[in-house]
Amino acid sequence: MTSTKPQQDQRNTQDQRIHRDRRDQQDLFRFLEDRFACALACTECARACARRASLLEPDGPDREELVRRKGIMCAEVCDATCRVLSEDASADEAGIRAQLEWCRTVCLESARVFDRHPSAEQDATTCRTCAETCTEFIATLL
Repeated sequence: MTSTKPQQDQRNTQDQRIHRDRRDQQDLFRFLEDRFACALACTECARACARRASLLEPDGPDREELVRRKGIMCAEVCDATCRVLSEDASADEAGIRAQLEWCRTVCLESARVFDRHPSAEQDATTCRTCAETCTEFIATLL
């Protein structure tokens, strides 16, 4: 008579491995979805900031010049962050985190500047959304 205990132990081990593999796969999917959402938010913010900067004269009043410069800077940082998230699979976690933190900081600074400029409220909201999405994605890296 053969023992069922070793067979049952083997089945339990296989079941645990399958469950762990599914959980790992779900975690990977969630991570990739969060990464994509962050890249998308960065793209939307880059567009909004570039559009805002293009609406202002390069040699306009100081207040407009600040909005224009912040818009350009935010667009460039968001674009770079999107590229890191969507293209550079070899980037290390510390590098990704640093890029996300930089993006979050620039977006929040830009939002504060846009808040003080008439008709830029929607762009400020887009910047804050990007900063929030970066913050959420940073949390998945910890």
